[in-house]
Amino acid sequence: MKISPAEIENYPGYFIRRLQQMAVALFADEVQDWGITPVQYAALSAVSRHPGMDQRTLAQQIHFDTSTIGSVIDRLEARAWLERRLSPQDRRVRLLHATPEGLALLRKAEPAVLRVQQRILAPLPAGQRTQFVQSMMALVAAWDADAASEVPASALADVQGTRKRGRPARARSS
Repeated sequence: MKISPAEIENYPGYFIRRLQQMAVALFADEVQDWGITPVQYAALSAVSRHPGMDQRTLAQQIHFDTSTIGSVIDRLEARAWLERRLSPQDRRVRLLHATPEGLALLRKAEPAVLRVQQRILAPLPAGQRTQFVQSMMALVAAWDADAASEVPASALADVQGTRKRGRPARARSS
């Protein structure tokens, strides 16, 4: 496939960004009753599966910037879906736990989140859905394995909401 520099709408990155926008919009549509974002849902889900993890571990687990995960946790804590508890081993560390309200939210929202996944893939013929997901997984796995040498950390931080100088990027949902 020959790509001309002026034809960004033919770039794979363009379609990845557009699909991400569509996935976020579908997620917002399905979970609007709860007002939770995809990143907040991912964080709460990870904490519910691994109670007692710290903030840095959570950021690694959901592949989110460590310098901005705190604001995600703040929002979840403000809604009483997650709580920070002192670590018995190190009082400087706060361990994360889903609250009963947070666990109830996950149970209530799960059918809606599963519908999002179906809606994302619905335009594809049934026979192509598994192949599409496997292709995305292969790309992510390949880039994750090579991330240290190929993707600059400053670029990842910028995409996830912080600039090289630590200033916040433009507003985005978290």
